[in-house]
Amino acid sequence: MQLKVGQLRADNAQKADRDAEAGRTGKPGTPRSATPTSATPTSATPKSATPKPGTPAAGAPSPGTPKATPPRPGIPNTRTPKPGAAKPGAAKPGTPEPGTPKADPTPKSERAAKAHPPADETMQLKVDSLRADAKAPPPADETMQLKVDSLRAEHASKSGMPDLPARSARRRKAPPSVLVRIAAVLRPLLAPAAARLAPLVEGVTPYARKLRPLYPRPGRTGWRRWIPSWRQSLGAVLSSLGLTSLLLTIAYAATDIPDNLNTYATQQDNVFFWSDGTPMARTGWVQRQEMPLKDIPDDVRWAVLAAENASFYSDPGISVSGIGRALWRTVGEGDTQGGSTITQQYVKNVYLSQDRSVGRKFTEAMIALKLDNKMSKDKILENYLNTSWFGRGTYGIQRAAQAYYGKDVRQLNASEAAFLASLLKGAGLYDPVLSQENHDRAVERWEWILDRMVDLGKLSPTERATYKSFPEPLKQSRTYDTGKQSDYLVELATQYAKKTAHISDKEFDLGGYQIYTTFDRTREAELTAAVTKARKEAKRNSPARAKTAHYGAASVTADGRILAIYGGPDHRIQGFNESNATTVPAGTAFVPFVYAAALEHGVTKTRDGIAAPVTPDTVYNGDNAIAVTTPEGPYWDRSGKQVKARNDGEKDWGQISLRTALAQSVNTTFMQLGMDTGLPNVRKTAEAAGFLPSSFGRQVPELSLGSATPSALRMATGYATFDADGKHTEPYSVNRITRNGSKVALDRPQPRTAMSGETARAVTEGLTESYRLAHDTDAPGTATVAGKAGTTQDDTAAWYVGTNKSVSTAVVVYRIDLTKSLEPLPLKGVAGPNATDVPYDIWFRAMSPLG
Repeated sequence: MQLKVGQLRADNAQKADRDAEAGRTGKPGTPRSATPTSATPTSATPKSATPKPGTPAAGAPSPGTPKATPPRPGIPNTRTPKPGAAKPGAAKPGTPEPGTPKADPTPKSERAAKAHPPADETMQLKVDSLRADAKAPPPADETMQLKVDSLRAEHASKSGMPDLPARSARRRKAPPSVLVRIAAVLRPLLAPAAARLAPLVEGVTPYARKLRPLYPRPGRTGWRRWIPSWRQSLGAVLSSLGLTSLLLTIAYAATDIPDNLNTYATQQDNVFFWSDGTPMARTGWVQRQEMPLKDIPDDVRWAVLAAENASFYSDPGISVSGIGRALWRTVGEGDTQGGSTITQQYVKNVYLSQDRSVGRKFTEAMIALKLDNKMSKDKILENYLNTSWFGRGTYGIQRAAQAYYGKDVRQLNASEAAFLASLLKGAGLYDPVLSQENHDRAVERWEWILDRMVDLGKLSPTERATYKSFPEPLKQSRTYDTGKQSDYLVELATQYAKKTAHISDKEFDLGGYQIYTTFDRTREAELTAAVTKARKEAKRNSPARAKTAHYGAASVTADGRILAIYGGPDHRIQGFNESNATTVPAGTAFVPFVYAAALEHGVTKTRDGIAAPVTPDTVYNGDNAIAVTTPEGPYWDRSGKQVKARNDGEKDWGQISLRTALAQSVNTTFMQLGMDTGLPNVRKTAEAAGFLPSSFGRQVPELSLGSATPSALRMATGYATFDADGKHTEPYSVNRITRNGSKVALDRPQPRTAMSGETARAVTEGLTESYRLAHDTDAPGTATVAGKAGTTQDDTAAWYVGTNKSVSTAVVVYRIDLTKSLEPLPLKGVAGPNATDVPYDIWFRAMSPLG
């Protein structure tokens, strides 16, 4: 079966016309079986059908139809049969057979319109091949007409599928693709250019055709047939150059300067200096410090240019000959070689890896070209000098100058600069300290660089003649102090610098800071030596207890500068800083602050009941184990016991003045004095003098005897306030900060009044008397030494704090077994027979050599 849709309508109409034409012009006696089946939409008419009256006979023209032209003899009739013409031998239209539909009386024009319905409206199912007798008249159901529209609608309603033509229509209405839209935009833009290039292309085309390689070449014999002509050779060369230029242009356009620099290229070290300006320590794994080009002498600049890239200021950023040599070595010998300009070397330093390959070399050249157009030559040279490797763990010309000659780059002469420039070729090959071979190579290259500078006109022959001997570098770099205390000093200075200069951790880690501290190199050495000696004596006298002994010390000036600290034996072994640890109570070393608070805020009553301010001559009861009282009566602790103070040695002092009580350290007097003054006033005075609020606990009578836990640094600061006539300045460890030569803003602490000058002088006088009474042999008559020892009732800490010539030093000794707990242990002789002997000895040894 054939299922024909759409196309059958046109075929049916044409066949009908041909049949009609054949009926008029065809030969008589044409077999009926050869006549094609009617393709009209109606059923076939039987042969015996009699035409109706008025219906034209077969072969006769119908009314209104033009008369057919008969064919000429010998000329075939090629006219297209008219639609509706009957075929020869076809049944005449007439009376239909029973059961056959009547002929359509509709005019021919209307029938033609009906014969061409819209596409896919109907379909015919032909069953000619199934008919057993071709000569038999076709049955009524020879053809069937199926209404596709109705079937489609019915199928869609039953299956739920969408209307396919409608969906196809939607697809046809989809927007054009991106490429189509781009082409639509570019076509009018490129049309003028294409029109201008058309004559050029047309003119070049004949010559290009001549360059086409024809192999073997016609007109040649033998091996000559395979040799290209000069036109072909020239065309190949020009094509290669053009293609290469095109590829390089594309590569240049596609290459971007990376945004992220290599870590080691951006990171620098931070350098810490003693108060006298000499280097103390550095932090950071990269030894590098940036220097602006204006601070780098011309001799240093041109020594480097003479050694590495004399045409730096005129080249485009790359050296074609140098790249060619490097590629030849890489491809021909399997090795890589230099040949890079300074711009290329800088690109390799900061943007790319150190991988030595052709691909990296090509990328390096592309970035160098772009960078040369974007950045000034001076800036490229400055960056190169600050990022290059010079050996001995140093990056940059500044660190190299310090490592090899112990001086800044500003102080280098042309001879020293020539040697440092030679290191850029390979520090491991030209450091003369490493081997004799290195020394010989370094001398040879040093001489060549100086001569090259003369050739370039950057060094006069006269000055060159003065450099006859090789400038031997230092055997090893001694730039930084590697003492065990330096880590504690650096830690303290770093914390202060970040806080007061508002430097984030990330910025500080990137480095480049020069931190000038307040630490005095001599005082630090003396203090460290004094504590070290005490440690050795403790190990000798009591090895077991010495293992848990801890020592902290700090020296602070009256204006707040921290001169020295002792943080511990080694920061790598003991990470926390003993000088800044708030671990143990201050003990009786806190008494001067109670005395100051009483002089500032205290009021006492005379025998007449009149209130009067407290003075140094105010008398208190100094007997042992007297009850502490308040205006309401005796003071009771939480356990219901009456609080009583006890003196050292259970001694009774009777009625005693406050000045004498301070000198003799009478505990009972000052515990009651604190209660009379008010514990909040005592705490307020101590905080104003430098104590941290976090070091105070509950406000109980024991506060007056030093239950607060200040650090050695804070205790020294508090005594320095007395020496500064009552002016307190927060302790600081950094004088100034710069970053790569530029000053960094720093919040410097300002002095503020903690107490009146009169009160401060009265406390100092009492401390001076205390020192004389305790150490009369150590105090000369003109000495300005003031100090006091501090003990605790449970013997867990021993202090000595004293001032001399505006410098206050505090020393504390205590015991803690860090492997078990943080609870202080009894000293049991570690601090000496009299408990405060060892702290005083450390204080005296650290202070006496300094006057």
